[in-house]
Amino acid sequence: ITAIQLDVKNSGLTPQIIEKTLAQGKKGRDFILEKMLAVIDKPRQKISQYAPKVAVLHIDPEKIGEIIGPGGRMIRKLIEETNCTIEVEDDGSINISGVDEASVKEAIARIEGLTQEAKVGEVYEGVVKRIQPFGAFVEILPGKEGLVHVSQMGEGFVKDPQEVVQVGQKVKVKVLEIDDKGRLNLTMVLDDNLRQSKPQRGSSRLGVGPKTSFTSYFQTPPKRYRR
Repeated sequence: ITAIQLDVKNSGLTPQIIEKTLAQGKKGRDFILEKMLAVIDKPRQKISQYAPKVAVLHIDPEKIGEIIGPGGRMIRKLIEETNCTIEVEDDGSINISGVDEASVKEAIARIEGLTQEAKVGEVYEGVVKRIQPFGAFVEILPGKEGLVHVSQMGEGFVKDPQEVVQVGQKVKVKVLEIDDKGRLNLTMVLDDNLRQSKPQRGSSRLGVGPKTSFTSYFQTPPKRYRR
């Protein structure tokens, strides 16, 4: 110790008094540390489940809008559903704090899902959101849906999508294509060899062949479904 600063300066404070004070303080600290070591001799590997949890994420600043959402709806929804405090900085830093580890992990997963980009060839576990005569729309990432055409629902012939999937069902799908507008074409036939060896269907319930996709259907809808 080379210097001491006191918040309260009393007259008559001698070096001897200061020395005695420091010695008493050390004795007190040693006593407390000895009692602590008797209970726990090293730091815990994991923080107590009851201690508040804090995490920091870093995302591309260009993705901040996807976290905030129109009028702040998305971030309010995240805060409400995860019971966490979420603060987004302009540089892409996101501070998350919650009362338990599970809540913070859920918030992290939701945010990562919102900022994640689907990749061609990747397999995702998605949820069936809507079913149409020509296929099913599956959400593979938060807010990101793709079309599984009826011809991509199984190795054999599928007449009705509802014979294979139901709304709310979890299914594994592979991304076949992402068009220039960001729309996803998916398949439930994960084995590339099986998919390529599938016999060509002469027609589907749309009145078109197996090449029907999210893109082609919405660009040129069949007459029987036009209004």
